[in-house]
Amino acid sequence: MKHLITTSVLGLALLAAAPRGQAQNADRRWGLGLNVSTFQYKGNFGSEYWKLDQAEFGPGLSINRYISPGLDMGLHLSYVELKHTTAQGNPYFGSSFETNVINANLGFKLKLNNGWALKEDARVQPYLLVSPGLAFASAGGTLNRDNQSRTFDESKTYFDVHGAAGINFRLGDAVGLFVQTGQHFPLGANLDNQPNRDDNSIDDRYLQHTVGLNIGLGKAKDTDGDGVRDKKDKCPDTPAGVQVDENGCPLDGDKDGVPDYQDQCPTEAGKAELQGCPDKDNDGVRDKDDDCPDQAGTAALRGCPDADGDGVADKNDKCPDTPKGVQVDANGCPIDADGDGVPDSADRCPNTPAGAKVDANGCPEIPQEIRKLEQPIRFRTNSTQILPSSYPTLDKMVRALQEHPEYSIRIVGHADSRGTDEYNQGLSERRAISAKNYFTQKGVDPSRIPTLGMGESAPAAPNTSAKNMSQNRRVEFRFEFFIPGQEAAPQP
Repeated sequence: MKHLITTSVLGLALLAAAPRGQAQNADRRWGLGLNVSTFQYKGNFGSEYWKLDQAEFGPGLSINRYISPGLDMGLHLSYVELKHTTAQGNPYFGSSFETNVINANLGFKLKLNNGWALKEDARVQPYLLVSPGLAFASAGGTLNRDNQSRTFDESKTYFDVHGAAGINFRLGDAVGLFVQTGQHFPLGANLDNQPNRDDNSIDDRYLQHTVGLNIGLGKAKDTDGDGVRDKKDKCPDTPAGVQVDENGCPLDGDKDGVPDYQDQCPTEAGKAELQGCPDKDNDGVRDKDDDCPDQAGTAALRGCPDADGDGVADKNDKCPDTPKGVQVDANGCPIDADGDGVPDSADRCPNTPAGAKVDANGCPEIPQEIRKLEQPIRFRTNSTQILPSSYPTLDKMVRALQEHPEYSIRIVGHADSRGTDEYNQGLSERRAISAKNYFTQKGVDPSRIPTLGMGESAPAAPNTSAKNMSQNRRVEFRFEFFIPGQEAAPQP
């Protein structure tokens, strides 16, 4: 008997020295259980069931394997020295026994935290345990009967049926604390060595009340190394080193959907497209980079508006109504390279010498002595022929053009109101061409003589008399600054 006990205790001690891990689950499938139990005998010598002052203590150990959310299997080992002395009045008064029992059972644990009754990671996890196995008993003691006394010492092995119910309290992913109570039925066992047995083969049996720790073996799989096991990790691809919450997702302090490690404004809720930064005016520029955070603007101007689209923010634009496409300076005003007061975009003479007086087109003003030559000529009714009386007037203008190649002359034809609008329009154009021919016949370049017909739309006098109508049948002249290659625009 001593040899059996010594060998068994040594085996338990070696198992107890195994490395400790974390509570078994789908990630940690192997687990180690360490426990202590109280045992209460019931047999021919009497019953200790549920008597707190009558119980024997013994250690236990189990090796468990996770099978599914609702089932674990395990090898359960326990040791106890059952003792009992018969009380006065018992037919076996004075008898006693001390039986060392080692139980080795294959357990099937039916778990209620199986995902449909309770969550698999519930804090409180009830279960039922069915564990058939073997009971190794080494019995010794004294039997008194009919004034006869004899001692006994024998060792036997019995088939054991063990059933229990328990609750595991999950202390975390690492450890579970469990309490359990159940009954052992070692079939045909004679733990007290009483020779008279019942027919049901369960004369001697015992309760086992257990408290212990379930500890896992191995390490839960954590692909991204964030400390949250993959099965629970809702963000399994978190970059290394990023702080995460209990679900394994990167922290998002301002709850804007942009994780803190990517959030350039982690204390202010913002927009994902702006790396988590707010944009009050919705112009696509982060408020922290927006010089005009309350007015929608452009990224090129740091969030400030530019009403005329000249590239200068309105707050700095001294010419806020610049026409589209006009080049401007740093103040938003049209560029005037020659400083003549006419912006380059409208300046037909952009290189006018400094200080020169210019007209609205940016060209040097025509002197008054030239302007005096701009005298109209008259025509007979329905005629385009120039009267000889007009030759001196025309010749003076020809000489001016010959002496000033920088000038051009614009010719505008007119008609009185007799005739239709369409006819008078054509007549005015032909009169302008007739005058132009006079100039070209004198050697003036045709490109220096733009023409225009106004029909009867611009009378010099009301068409109420023959005299007034004669004043309206005319051609007018206007000297302008000539720019080769450009069709001259009308100048004031």
